[in-house]
Amino acid sequence: MCAHVLVAEDDAMQAELIRRTLLAEGHTATVVHDGPAALDTARRLGPDLVVLDLMLPGLDGFEVCRTLRREGDVPVLMLTARTAEDDVLLGLDLGADDYMTKPYSPRELMARIRTVLRRGGRAAGRREDPVLRAAGLVVDPARHEVRCDGVPVECTPAEFQILLALVGEPERVFTRRQLLQCTSGFDRASTERAIDVHIMNLRKKTEADPRRPARLLTVFGVGYKLSGGPG
Repeated sequence: MCAHVLVAEDDAMQAELIRRTLLAEGHTATVVHDGPAALDTARRLGPDLVVLDLMLPGLDGFEVCRTLRREGDVPVLMLTARTAEDDVLLGLDLGADDYMTKPYSPRELMARIRTVLRRGGRAAGRREDPVLRAAGLVVDPARHEVRCDGVPVECTPAEFQILLALVGEPERVFTRRQLLQCTSGFDRASTERAIDVHIMNLRKKTEADPRRPARLLTVFGVGYKLSGGPG
C-alpha cells in the first residue's frame, strides 16, 4: 500500500535521494528543508510518516518531534550524523519511532521505513493517500481525481503525476528532469522536453488564460513551479 512520507532534510542532495527512493518503492513524498516548514506541512498534509533530520534550521529535529508528538501520532524516523548515545535516547524519549545515523544506504532506509509503517499500521490503515490541496487545485491520489476550483479535470497518468508533485510542494521549483522522474512508469520513452508539452496541456485544463498562467509558472532556465500557496 502506498504511503505519503514527509521528508524534512536540510541537505538538498540527501533529500532528493530519499525522495527518489520513496518514489521507486511506490510511495509519494513531500520534501521540506527546515523545521518550521516541517511542522506546517505535517499539519497541512497529515503524512503517514515523517523522515526527520535532526539538524534542521529554524527548529531542530528534537523540537519538531516534540511538537508532532504533542499534536498527534504520526510515526517519526529520525536521521542524524550525531551518534552520541544521549542524542539517540533523547530522540526516542521524545517519541521518535526509529533512529538512523548517517551515512546510511537507501536500501537500509527503506527497510526501516517499511518497518515503521507496518508497526504503526499507517500504510494499510485509515486512508491510502492524502488529498493534496494548493492554488485552487485538489489532487486525490486514491481516486485518481483532480479538481480545479471545484471543477473535475481529466488528466493523463503522466499529467496526474506531475500535478501530484507540484501540488504536494507549492512554490518549489522542479526541473524538467525531476518532473520526468515523477512520470516514470507512464512516460518511459519521453525526454525532458516532453514535460513542456505536459505543462502546456495542464495549463489548458487549469488556467483561465493558458498563455498567461497564474498557477503553473515557468522559472526560466530551471523548470516549473505551482504558485498560489495552500488551500
